[in-house]
Amino acid sequence: MTSRTVTLLDVARAAGVSKSTVSDALQGSGRVAEATRDRVRAVAEELGYRPNSAARRLRRASTGAVGLHLPATATRLDYYMNLAFGAVERAQEDGLDMVLLAPSGAAGGRIASRVDGLLVIDPEPGDSAVPGLLDAGVPVVTGERYLGPATGPSGAVVCDNAASLTALLDHVTERGARRPALLAPSGSSAWATALRATAGSWGRAHGVAVTLRTVPFAATPAEAEAATRALLAADPAVDAVICAPDGSAPGVLRAAAALGRKVGAISASGASSAHEASGASSGSEARGASSRSGESGESGGNDGTGRAGEGGRSEGGGPGSPGGTGAATGPAGAGLLVASCVDGTATRGAEPPVTAVDLHPTAYGRACAELLCDILAGRAAPDTVRRHSWSLETRASTESPG
Repeated sequence: MTSRTVTLLDVARAAGVSKSTVSDALQGSGRVAEATRDRVRAVAEELGYRPNSAARRLRRASTGAVGLHLPATATRLDYYMNLAFGAVERAQEDGLDMVLLAPSGAAGGRIASRVDGLLVIDPEPGDSAVPGLLDAGVPVVTGERYLGPATGPSGAVVCDNAASLTALLDHVTERGARRPALLAPSGSSAWATALRATAGSWGRAHGVAVTLRTVPFAATPAEAEAATRALLAADPAVDAVICAPDGSAPGVLRAAAALGRKVGAISASGASSAHEASGASSGSEARGASSRSGESGESGGNDGTGRAGEGGRSEGGGPGSPGGTGAATGPAGAGLLVASCVDGTATRGAEPPVTAVDLHPTAYGRACAELLCDILAGRAAPDTVRRHSWSLETRASTESPG
């Protein structure tokens, strides 16, 4: 291995310590035992590690700015725009400007020469820019954990995505659903992985079939409509659809309307409430074309990661298992509950309004920027992980019969 290719991560792995420990040891800072400091320096010398020149310049003087890296589809998504506004607002409170990085990213050294730290939101292992950002030589805070093989960030702000989907599944079954389905996001980000895994574990624990249909992370209403039509045609016993991308709710409602399914709470006999599905207005579709991240993919089929989440697959019990319906309940007029994993304009403005998980994106952006500011100012230790709260907003799409 040559000095040109050696990184802090290489030294950390060889020395058996974290990247932050290597950084502190080589800089002579932090609370690092003398024996550890000597071992790290010896390993670095043996590997031929040479500190990044831009990172050295950064240690001498602050740039007064931090960088923000968002998924490639962020520019058309309400969720990320709200998150970015929150991050900018919080950074400015510490006198820091926010630099929005190009989706393709840049070499770590060039980034480190322009910013004091980095925010990397929803890092996807398949994003080729992320490893360089994490090894840029400056503190990095991620919004959600990074599940890839590269070096870890300095800190993270995470949501309990398993708990939020569990709350939705519990809610629709309490409202009478016996065959829930999830339009699950493709990809291998922490959010997508947690949702797919939770659908399986919840189904097994409750003996209830959870049908998974894989859709693109940035599924449009049209893609969600197509996936829902295919889902209900293949399994008419499905009586609740939970869509992952927040902008996909209008498409689910359109599919329900086209198939004559009434959106609202269902009784034990399968009767629905008075709220019939209606096609989303063009305004709702335009406002709601948003989701948590962006990837291309097909509705249904394998998500390409080899993980759980193949289209049309059911987790848990089947029609004859505990919690199953035993017979199809999906002819025209049958009830269908609709909910979303992410709240937004599309869910609030739909007809009927859609039950959803509010991830409070503006507050989330503030929380990510606050942790980065705290690390830069020495108010928080590196490797700090903070939790961000969410709330379940119940609306007419899953209301109780009245």
